[in-house]
Amino acid sequence: MPSVFTSRLGARVATDAQSSEARFTRALVGLTRSIWHPDCTFDTAIGLICETAAEALQVDRVNVWHYEKDGHQLRCIHAYFAPRGDHVNVDDWETISLEGDDYMAGFEHVRAVDATNSESRPSAAESHSELEAYLERHGIHALLDAPVRVEGEMLGVICHEFTGRARQWSQEEITFAGSMGDYVAMAYETVRRRRAEQEIQRLLLHDASTGLPNRDYMVERVAQRLATSGVSGAVLAVVHVRIDPTDGVALPAAAPTVDEMMAEIANALRQNAGTDVELARVRADGFAFLLARHTGKASTVRFAERCLATVQAMEWSLAEISLGVAVGIAFSEPAADTDARVLMRQSEAAADQAADRGKFAYEVFDLDRHDALVARLKFERALRDAFENGEFEVHYQPEFDAAARQWLAAEALLRWRDGNRLVAAGEFIEIAESCGLILQLGSWVLHRACLDAAQWPATAGGAYPTLRVNVSARQFDDDNLVAEVAAALSGAGLPPQRLCLEITESTLMRDMDHAISVLRQLKATGVQVAIDDFGTGYGSLVYFKRFPVDVLKIDRSFVEGMPGSAAESAIVAAVFGLAEALGIEVVAEGVERIEQQHALQAIGVRRMQGWLFAKAMDQASTCSLMGAACE
Repeated sequence: MPSVFTSRLGARVATDAQSSEARFTRALVGLTRSIWHPDCTFDTAIGLICETAAEALQVDRVNVWHYEKDGHQLRCIHAYFAPRGDHVNVDDWETISLEGDDYMAGFEHVRAVDATNSESRPSAAESHSELEAYLERHGIHALLDAPVRVEGEMLGVICHEFTGRARQWSQEEITFAGSMGDYVAMAYETVRRRRAEQEIQRLLLHDASTGLPNRDYMVERVAQRLATSGVSGAVLAVVHVRIDPTDGVALPAAAPTVDEMMAEIANALRQNAGTDVELARVRADGFAFLLARHTGKASTVRFAERCLATVQAMEWSLAEISLGVAVGIAFSEPAADTDARVLMRQSEAAADQAADRGKFAYEVFDLDRHDALVARLKFERALRDAFENGEFEVHYQPEFDAAARQWLAAEALLRWRDGNRLVAAGEFIEIAESCGLILQLGSWVLHRACLDAAQWPATAGGAYPTLRVNVSARQFDDDNLVAEVAAALSGAGLPPQRLCLEITESTLMRDMDHAISVLRQLKATGVQVAIDDFGTGYGSLVYFKRFPVDVLKIDRSFVEGMPGSAAESAIVAAVFGLAEALGIEVVAEGVERIEQQHALQAIGVRRMQGWLFAKAMDQASTCSLMGAACE
């Protein structure tokens, strides 16, 4: 039958005009792009591998064989005939017994072998009748075999068959054949991974970094225990262990990532778990213990102290690592209708209080604060309802070039139309982040702002303004961010160079390697990237030469004291000088007085944003302002 895979390989590999090295390299690059596509199945991947191998090596057939260790035989699972472009039904193909033969053992230390060469092929193959019969039956004069190994286990071979005449394989061909074995191994491993993911979806999910149950699991376990305790009148305790991996200090590049540190902490905390004590990772920075028996206040406090001591006693390879730990305790009321989520949030609220007290502290949730927690939950519900009812708006605060007296950009700012009141994001964004609504809100703002910016007129100078959109820490960590940005631009028809994504300094400094990787992916889409609120985090200036950014926004706290504060003026001047040397634009935020503008201009800062020039305004007002000449 005709090939069903050819259309997915893209451009075909030229065989005559290129060197074999270039041909093989292009083949591998094209194959990688194809088989790593999320829609690529195992069968599709194997078909692509066979086609690529046949074309690059210029052979007649490529077969993939699965090694059945128990039966000591090779079973063909895919056969590709290059002259006809056919992929053969494997049920009608071959099975070769290897009983009494050490054919597979011969691959132990090689990448690929010429199985028709008695000097290089696996030993004893020449004495085995089934293998010899196979070569003769199909008129194979040259056979280049490569092993398929996954984690040291031999799963099979991929055979590249050449008929008609003998052939001497080059070293480059042997290396390429070995790569085909590696790609088949990747296809096997992908299948294993997908099956594992399906199994995880079927079961209660666990945290990938620590191997512990996740928040959903713990909520269910707490709910189950509460249902039982409601009958018996027993008291449960949830102990939340909140970790500050950096304790407010930027870690060196050689430091482990936050997830790596949390995994080690999880291993240490496991010693405090047991039959009646369950442990889960319930937040990016937090663990939770469910205590089913030790629910007296004194014994639970001692348990919390053991948790603090466990983490405090951990030893790290770098002296710069100094963890902050806070523990919160919440008790269920006897025979009360307690909600599992509320109980867990009570423990988290207590941990937040403990963190305010010191680096290693614990706090018991005060039931007098229960009303405040309930009010917070109601506020969360109100936010979700507001989102579903379309009560959010995007306003824009323009950015001004004070030297050229031109509007250059505008920052998208989220607002909530709560009846007659327009609520700024600062009043609700923290709750939106904690309840997970921030991803939906962030996506909506990005798409809405791109649609609005596509309608902005050119400024008096003839240029089209840049749109600046804030990206939260949750969005930055989301694997779909780059695709979301591309979709928003495409849906609005907005050129990528007109979009600038603003990421806070503190978000970038949590994990520099991860941040650089995400920034490079964003830059590859053509958008600009800005560091927002610069100077408020704990990053060293020397780190920022590693970040692929276009704009640096100086936080309003440094502008506020200008020009009276010599220290703040010196800091702004130093930041401006560094940014200018690195080719990065600088924007000053929070400019509210003409004296601040003049002080900034004296340093060299041109771009400014603040109430001195314009407050945040709706889309219609933004269009009107951007299209008007500046007096």
